[in-house]
Amino acid sequence: MAELDSPLVLGDLHLKNRVVMAPLTRSRASDDRVPTPMMAEYYAQRASAGLILSEATVISEEANGYLNTPGLFTDAQVQGWKLVTDAVHAKGGLIVAQLWHVGRVSHPDLLNGATPVSASAVQQAGYVSLLRPKREYVLPRALEIAEIHTITEQYKQAAIRAKEAGFDGVELHAANGYLIDQFLQSKTNQRDDEYGGSVENRARFLLEVMDALIEVWGAGRVGVHLAPRGDEHDMGDDDPRETFGYVMQQLGQRKIAFFFTREYLAEDSISQEMKVRSGGVPYIANMRLSRADAVELLASGKADAVSFGKAYIANPDLYERLLADVPLNELKLENMIGTAVAEGYIDYPTLAETQHAVE
Repeated sequence: MAELDSPLVLGDLHLKNRVVMAPLTRSRASDDRVPTPMMAEYYAQRASAGLILSEATVISEEANGYLNTPGLFTDAQVQGWKLVTDAVHAKGGLIVAQLWHVGRVSHPDLLNGATPVSASAVQQAGYVSLLRPKREYVLPRALEIAEIHTITEQYKQAAIRAKEAGFDGVELHAANGYLIDQFLQSKTNQRDDEYGGSVENRARFLLEVMDALIEVWGAGRVGVHLAPRGDEHDMGDDDPRETFGYVMQQLGQRKIAFFFTREYLAEDSISQEMKVRSGGVPYIANMRLSRADAVELLASGKADAVSFGKAYIANPDLYERLLADVPLNELKLENMIGTAVAEGYIDYPTLAETQHAVE
């Protein structure tokens, strides 16, 4: 029976425990998207996790939708990430780079005036995150086939740079309504070429990118991030079970290291079905998990590992706290995103530090 402290093998990744740090955008990189020494300290503080999934990292300047998120497309960014991976490895941790293109979830003000791109010209409802004054999302431009191939190559180059930066693998961000997800789900993909229509066509871009990542890393060090509920950024699909089931069937044939789903637990959850369709690809569960949820998922074999996001922001020693079943630090919303200060980033105390302060 698996427990929080049980070791786990995900492809070629050997985890010391089954608690995973979820990707968390904190917008602490420099203006040119270079990771900073403060970021290295932040990740090193959390290296007791069985695996760290890095914050979403853009594969090109055109891929961005937020200020000060890190990249993996310049030499300086590689060197910045090398500080991070060295710091994590020095603490005995593992860290995988999450590769990202936001697609339509951007704005011309973030793209030097260019129009955001997507699978189809379908405008997202709502307002652009973090831009002030508030402004609505714009109508995106549908990518041409040659451009799709160019972006696939950008993912491959980012994977190569991730290896140069010392990461232990890569995860494709194919969730939360970003570019890969925009191709996958029927609400945002209205194409009538080989990248649209049938589930096989809508999944083509995702699978081509995964094949490019596997070419660089080998399948045993490549994972994928999926969001089958389509509950972020105005997404939706006519048949999520078939769409995501087909994707997992294909990825299972490729024998990838893991799949991660952002899907809260409910009667209509489909992550278990996705694992069955994959033929047994290891599954990392995530979203609103309590400690009791995590323990039950592992004990029952419903998940191979469990992942936490906001709890890892507030608790650098989250793994140890979960193991001991002790209270967690409270999350402070101020300074959570988009500031260069240390407060609310690297100043959360460990349990040992808290106990020492009380003595």
